[in-house]
Amino acid sequence: MCRLSAITSSEYISPMENILSLETMKEGHDGSGLGLMLKDLGGPFKDLKDFPILSTICSNKGVEDLTAFMRSRGFAEKFSWEPAIKNVPGVERRDHYLVKVYDYPAEYRDKPKSEKEDLLMNTRLAIRKMGEPDGSIFAFSFYPDVLTLKEVGDPLQLGEFFNLDKSDIKSKIVLAQGRQNTNYAIYLYACHPFFIQGYGTMTNGENTAFVPIREFLMGRGNPGYMGYNSDSEVFTHIAHYVNRSLGYPLHYYKDVITPLKEKEIDTRSDAQAIRLLKRSLRPLCIDGPNCVIGFTPDGSVFMVQDAKKLRPGVVGGVPGKYGLMSEVCGLDSAVPQRDKSTDIFPMKYDMVIIAPGAREVTVWNQLHA
Repeated sequence: MCRLSAITSSEYISPMENILSLETMKEGHDGSGLGLMLKDLGGPFKDLKDFPILSTICSNKGVEDLTAFMRSRGFAEKFSWEPAIKNVPGVERRDHYLVKVYDYPAEYRDKPKSEKEDLLMNTRLAIRKMGEPDGSIFAFSFYPDVLTLKEVGDPLQLGEFFNLDKSDIKSKIVLAQGRQNTNYAIYLYACHPFFIQGYGTMTNGENTAFVPIREFLMGRGNPGYMGYNSDSEVFTHIAHYVNRSLGYPLHYYKDVITPLKEKEIDTRSDAQAIRLLKRSLRPLCIDGPNCVIGFTPDGSVFMVQDAKKLRPGVVGGVPGKYGLMSEVCGLDSAVPQRDKSTDIFPMKYDMVIIAPGAREVTVWNQLHA
């Protein structure tokens, strides 16, 4: 199993808060890796929110190749950041952990948002293709106001390695996963969270329906539905497909991945739509056990369980700061001042959605939609 730590806040917070939450849940993960995804950035990125941010790991050769490639594509670099690396025993340092902010190519600056998003996704995929054969470049995300850090090792040690306790890197949404490698070789592209065009998710569990889901997604004609070094990456792509590509409200994500029985559908006022979703998107039904936490482009943060409800998950907090965690002890670390009697433990029919800005929490229930 993995352990998940997500915090959404109305104020900027340090990702160390999530890492410390993971440390309290350490019995549930083996310290084989850390994935951090930050959205709604502060610090040096606060005034650069309209510009795409590329998060990479590069060798010295990879930096040269990346620089030449981005220039050839018309991207002008505006700002560059690297964490102040501290040598920590047991963590193998790579050459560069680069986060670069670019201006769009001139011909794209006035294009619609959707065309810009496609440009960024296709550019990231091209960078991945260029760097993957020799491991010279890992490209995790390329999107405005999103930053990603990943590395192999114990999360607390990696927090020290990246010097995050002293860093000015902050954000209002942080997803962090302490990854236990159970099914795949340790590989950075298999490390959660995963990202595509404003959607990020991470998962604790095992996706036993991975193959049919992967095949269905790869047949949609979207070049971003690829990779799949982890069986959990499909959860990000399903959210993207249902919410962005098909245009359904976010809560229909739950109806797609855990469809209701026919008698249960009959109780819904939108039964006709739900029945159509179930029939047409049946290959996207998950079989668990899974707990999924993610965010959407507008800053909504959610938690959802599969129907088996065999992975732990809890949501709680106060207006302006909420945590979505694998365990209560992680939530105690992140938001100790909350009223614990209001903690939410989403069950098989529930989807917990926290509004942008951590304003309020909604528990959306499939049976009582």
